[in-house]
Amino acid sequence: MTATLERAGASRAAPARGRPRRTRHRLAVLGFLAPAALGFALFFAYPLVATVVFSFTRYDLINPPEWTGLANYAYMFSDELFWTSVRNTLWFVVVLTAGRVLFALGVASVVARLRRGVGLVRTLCYLPSLTPPVAATLVFFLLFRPNEGPVDSVLGWFGVEGPLWFADPAWAKPGIAAVVLWVSGDLMIIILAAVLDVPRDQHEAAALDGAGPVRRWWHVTLPAISPVLLFGVVNSVILALQLFTQAVVAGSAASGSANVTGSTGDLGFPGNSTLTYPVWLFTQGFRYFDMGYAAAMATVLFVVSFAVTALLVQRMRRASHQEEGA
Repeated sequence: MTATLERAGASRAAPARGRPRRTRHRLAVLGFLAPAALGFALFFAYPLVATVVFSFTRYDLINPPEWTGLANYAYMFSDELFWTSVRNTLWFVVVLTAGRVLFALGVASVVARLRRGVGLVRTLCYLPSLTPPVAATLVFFLLFRPNEGPVDSVLGWFGVEGPLWFADPAWAKPGIAAVVLWVSGDLMIIILAAVLDVPRDQHEAAALDGAGPVRRWWHVTLPAISPVLLFGVVNSVILALQLFTQAVVAGSAASGSANVTGSTGDLGFPGNSTLTYPVWLFTQGFRYFDMGYAAAMATVLFVVSFAVTALLVQRMRRASHQEEGA
């Protein structure tokens, strides 16, 4: 009887001794997570919540916010430049997403087949991505400077008169897209790693079944790297939705109105063709000091980016499940 009581007492004491240990473990875990959690709360959660709250107010950064309800969102439907910026941004989303993914995939497929000089070619393709966006845009502007740039000089040898390039509404957006595609080496390196990671035995099995290089690439390589391609699509969509620096620099340089600080009164030059969504958001918030309307635009941009990303990921998962079921 005494032994039974001692064992019962020991069994009750064991959990009691284990509780302080678990508490110390949890406190240690929370201590290690605290810096990341604090940074997330200060630099993401709080700005996100504040932006949503300010989107329902009239706020000029000087006077206290004044609650206006859905007035900022309603004004978007009558703001002509808002819809101009939306159209320009959608153009960049389509062109840059298709261009970056196809360009990176094509270059990666070629580099993966090289026998010699792979490291040099890979380095040369990646180096442009290290160029700052401002410098890259200015380089392209100087290359395509009307009547004075090297491109117009070469065209002149063949009797061809070049357009105004960045000063022409029809050529300004393609010029900015060319700048972004030129610095897409980072995506090419990621896709190249995925291409090289495709199991060689799958290619050998397809070759034994009589599949040629094109069919092997289509039925073996492409399905294997589809998750990486999805990442490239999502990354390109977000990049296009947030396109700002290249549009501002190109418009400022082409208009000739940029001052020593780089600011200009001609954002969107020429003819609002470079007025992207982030540029119009910046103009509303930091030039017109209509921070409430800018916050509403930022909220819409966040919702659209999140929805597009979630849709792409969902479609990719559904396609992968269908392939596994087949």
